[in-house]
Amino acid sequence: MSKVLQISNLHVAIDGKEILKGVNLTVRQGEVHALMGPNGSGKSTLSYALAGHPSYEVTEGSATLDGQDLLALDADERAKAGLFLAFQYPTSIPGVTVANFLRHAVSNVRNPDRKEGEELISMREFRKELREQMDVLGMDPEFARRYLNEGFSGGEKKRAEVLQLAMLRPAFAILDETDSGLDIDAVRVVSEGVNKVAEREKTGVLVITHYQRILNYIKPSFVHILFGGRIVEEGGPELVTLLEEQGYDWVRSKYPDAAKDEDELEQQQNSPSGQLTF
Repeated sequence: MSKVLQISNLHVAIDGKEILKGVNLTVRQGEVHALMGPNGSGKSTLSYALAGHPSYEVTEGSATLDGQDLLALDADERAKAGLFLAFQYPTSIPGVTVANFLRHAVSNVRNPDRKEGEELISMREFRKELREQMDVLGMDPEFARRYLNEGFSGGEKKRAEVLQLAMLRPAFAILDETDSGLDIDAVRVVSEGVNKVAEREKTGVLVITHYQRILNYIKPSFVHILFGGRIVEEGGPELVTLLEEQGYDWVRSKYPDAAKDEDELEQQQNSPSGQLTF
């Protein structure tokens, strides 16, 4: 049976300000979902809250992965449970090579009971698998010897995230605006990599975006519109086309209460003290 990521009535606050106001979402392993919404609507808040970022406080509701309470787990335990987050702005780690980072990550995810200092996955096994995955993704082997994200272009950072996805084999992958800062060629290359991994591993994918372009390559069967901190519309790919043609004005007209909340969220994000991504 496929695993299920279940989000129920999720409320999340930042610095005491409520951003998510009761999100309900179900993703099954092997499904591709898109979560769309304007900037500041709470899309990134959902991804960071699920991944366990300490600045995002869950005040109500639940999130489970195959029945296991995600919210009771530390961030590393959520990864071991099968959740992967591709960041909108990946962090550079000078002095740590891509290969070294991945060897430790793979060892910990595949052996959740491993203690620090215990044996890692064998170098021979790891190198063989890493080369295979880089071949599939069309990546130069020299890439693995570079420091993680140090001096990487936007496209290289996102391809590094796809390589992590391929090596960690999560049950669910959240792609937080993976297309951000990429040109159309880079979006295509990264998307093709995600598709290859997701198809092979039957990964459940949640693509978070406010543009259609990445959805031309990673094609969702389910589309959700997040507006004012809650999901107000759900459907299929036709919603992507509607948003591309009409923008969010029709959403604002149809859901005036959510529109008020959306305006408040925008004001909070644009305030001098608004440092975190919503």
